[in-house]
Amino acid sequence: MFNINNEDITQGSLARGLLVLSGPLLVQNIVQVIQQVVDLFWVGRLSSDAVAAIGFTMPLISVVSSVVLVMPFVGTQVLVSQRVGSEHWSGARRGLFTGLVVSVGTGLVLGVVAFVGARPFFELLMSVRPGSVSSQVVDLAVAYFGVFAAGVWIAGVSDTTEAAFIGWGDSRAALYMNVIALSVNMILDPILIFGFYDNPLFVGLGLTGLQSAAASMTQFSGVGIAGAALSTLVGYGVGGATGLALIARGRNDGMLSRAAVGIDMGTVRELVDIGVPAGGQSILKQGVELALILVVFRAAGSAGLAAYIVGYRVASIAVIPSRSLQQAAQSIIGQNLGAGATDRARRTTWIGVGIAGGTLAFIGLAQLAIPETIATLFVPSLSSTATHLAVEYLAILAYGYPAIGAVYLFQAGFNGARRTQTSFAASLLQYWGVRLPIAVVGGIVLSLQASGVFWAVTISNIVAALGLAGYYRYATAEGMLDRAAYAAAAD
Repeated sequence: MFNINNEDITQGSLARGLLVLSGPLLVQNIVQVIQQVVDLFWVGRLSSDAVAAIGFTMPLISVVSSVVLVMPFVGTQVLVSQRVGSEHWSGARRGLFTGLVVSVGTGLVLGVVAFVGARPFFELLMSVRPGSVSSQVVDLAVAYFGVFAAGVWIAGVSDTTEAAFIGWGDSRAALYMNVIALSVNMILDPILIFGFYDNPLFVGLGLTGLQSAAASMTQFSGVGIAGAALSTLVGYGVGGATGLALIARGRNDGMLSRAAVGIDMGTVRELVDIGVPAGGQSILKQGVELALILVVFRAAGSAGLAAYIVGYRVASIAVIPSRSLQQAAQSIIGQNLGAGATDRARRTTWIGVGIAGGTLAFIGLAQLAIPETIATLFVPSLSSTATHLAVEYLAILAYGYPAIGAVYLFQAGFNGARRTQTSFAASLLQYWGVRLPIAVVGGIVLSLQASGVFWAVTISNIVAALGLAGYYRYATAEGMLDRAAYAAAAD
C-alpha cells in the first residue's frame, strides 16, 4: 500500500505520491507526539509542579533540538533527495554520513553547554513572577533537562537516519524506527518515573501483587521526572539502532558505503547551508515561545501557563498531517528538482497546500465542538481556572488551523528548492514581527491577559499563510525552481 519508488516520485501522480509517502510519516509523527503525551500523562501523576517544570523546559529543549535535530535533519533530507533524484548515489551516501557526523558533533558540544547553563536559565524564568509557584519547580526542571542534554546526540543520530530514509523516499523505514522508539518509551516511562512503589500503572491494572514482587526484588523506587527524559532517550537509542541496522543490511540498494565514510568539506558546507536556516527558523519560533510563556505567566500566573501548555500539546497533535505532508513534499520536490522536473515540483507545493489546509479545517471543527473534553483528557488535574483558559485557547487555535497547514506546505516548497533562508525570513516576520508584538500589546498593555496571547498565535498564523502564498507565486514566476534544478544538476 505504501510502496513508492523514485520513478513514481518523478513521473507518477503527485497527489498519490504525497499521500503514499506521507502515510507512514503521519503515523511516525503521531508516534512522536504520543511520546510527548505519554511523558505528560505520567509526569502529571507526579505533581502539578512536575507539569510546570516540563513547561519551563520546553523553550530550552526546543532551542537545543533546533541545532542538534532540525538543522542536520533538513539538511540531510534535502541534500539526499536531490541527489537521489539526479541518480547521484555516491553523493546521497555522503550526505547521510555527513549528516550523522554533524548531528553527533553538535549534540555533544551543545549538550554540555546546555547542561551547565540550565539552572541559571530556569532561575531567570522563575524571577519573572517570584513566589507564584513552588521553588521545587526549578529543581525538577533541571533534573529533567539534565538527562535530555546529556543524551541529545543520541536523538540526533536517530533523526538524521530518519531524514536520509525520507530523502530516499522510504518513509516506511522511518515509521519502523519510531514505532520501536515509542514502544520502548511507553514501557519504560512509568517504571523509570515511579519504580515499583505506588506506581499508578500497576495500581490501575490491578497488578499490585506483581508490583510488590518487583519491588522486593529490585528495591527500585524510580527516579522521578528524570525518568521521563531517560525513557525517551532510550527509545531514541533503540529506534536509531534499528535504522542503522536496516542500512547495514543494504536497504534501498545500499545507503552507506566505505567510500562515503569520510569528511567531505564541500558536502558539510552544503548541508550546513541548507540546514542552518531551518534550525534558525526553529530557534526563532522557540524564542518567541519563551517570550510568550513569560507574557502569559506574567499575565495569568500558573493557570495561564498550564492552559498554554495544554494548547501547545493539542496543537502539536492537530498539525501532524501537515508536518507529515511537509516532510513528504520536501522529498518529492527535491527529487523532482534533481530530475529537472520543475513544473512537478511547483505543483507538488500547491496540491499539498490544498490537502493540508482542508485536513486541518476538518480537525479545527472537531476541536471547536469539544474543547473542554480535550483539555481534561490531556491534564485531568487542571484547576477550574486553568481548564477555562485551556478551553478558550483551544477554540481560538482552531480558527487558524487551515493557515497552519498552508504555512507548512509553502515552506516545504522553499525548503525542497534549497531556499531555507526564505522559510527563515517568513518565520522571523511571523513570530517576531506579528505574534510577539500582538501578544505583548494584547496580554499586558491592553490587560487582556491570557486571551491576548492566545489571539496573537492565531492572527500570526493567518498572516504568515497569506504572505507565503503571495511570495511563493512570485518566486516561482521569477525562476526560483529553474535555478534550484540547475544547482542540483551541478552537484
